[in-house]
Amino acid sequence: MVDSDKTTRRDVVKGAAAMGAVGLAGCSGGDGGDGGDGSGDVTVTIGGTSTGSSTQAAGQALARAASQHSDFLNISVQETQGWTANLYAYDSGDIPAMGVDNNSLSKALNEEGPFADDPVDTLPDQGFLFTSLQIHWVGLESSDVESVADLREGGYTIYPIQPGFGTRLLTEEILNEAGMWEPNEILNVDTGDIPGAVEEGRVDALCLYGANGVNLSGWCQEVDVRSGGGLNLLEVDDEFRSVIEDHPGAILEEIDPYGYEQEVTAYTDTMTTWSLAGQWAFSPDIPARATEEICRLAIEHEETLRESDPTTLEYSPEAMTQTVIPDIDIHAGVANFFEDNDVWDDSWSRGDE
Repeated sequence: MVDSDKTTRRDVVKGAAAMGAVGLAGCSGGDGGDGGDGSGDVTVTIGGTSTGSSTQAAGQALARAASQHSDFLNISVQETQGWTANLYAYDSGDIPAMGVDNNSLSKALNEEGPFADDPVDTLPDQGFLFTSLQIHWVGLESSDVESVADLREGGYTIYPIQPGFGTRLLTEEILNEAGMWEPNEILNVDTGDIPGAVEEGRVDALCLYGANGVNLSGWCQEVDVRSGGGLNLLEVDDEFRSVIEDHPGAILEEIDPYGYEQEVTAYTDTMTTWSLAGQWAFSPDIPARATEEICRLAIEHEETLRESDPTTLEYSPEAMTQTVIPDIDIHAGVANFFEDNDVWDDSWSRGDE
């Protein structure tokens, strides 16, 4: 896609149509209106991916913080099919806000990956970083998989996360580049079904992830519990590390294992991850005061968030800007917050209010 087409796409994105899922209702004594002048309650519906996901947990934590600490904002979290799928749901007018990863956003902007054959016409305005998911390999002791080198040889059944997830999109790209996709059988099931598949021994190796170095995502915890103590981290070689390092959508991290109820270090004591950053993103039709309030809740009420979601990011204004993609508008309310906290960069673009 040539640069002029990208400019046209950004112009289209700026003029995205109103999303009906943004609820505005007059508060007691108020007259409703557009919710932008201080009158009326505002309800923001967030696409939170599947039950047990890190995004669902983070969204529910935001909803709790809004309920306890905001005098006008309500947050509703809707179950969806994943970060990549959320961009299609937004484009169809099904959700006005979402959790989404930067890899999927970049692919959608440039009509690459799944968006090459099935592009979207509108993209949301950017919000702020809310999580970093640390994706990694584990193998079952019932199989003979001990390293990523074994997977290159092929012949195994692997689970590269649920189709539609942003973590799946990135993982599929990494595994293709590493020569692990074609030689193996891909198990395509939802995250709710994979714990049973592990328990029944229908998979040899799988990709799991934790959030912010604190704990595994909910569905991954269920895999851990139902594995019968049979999981181990796979040994990762330099070739696979290089693939992660060379991928623009991934961050290579080598950290101590965390989140497991069992010892997972029979083959290696290092968790080598291809980490993926996730951000909240919003329709430009959501009032600026609503997204500015969401930023305030994240900064001022981290303790409330963590009571609901123990994996909550340690927020700071600087950390919240780490997902900014310069070619996509930042929601007006988030831009206000960044400016007020002296972290705004003049090379970024502000969305329309």
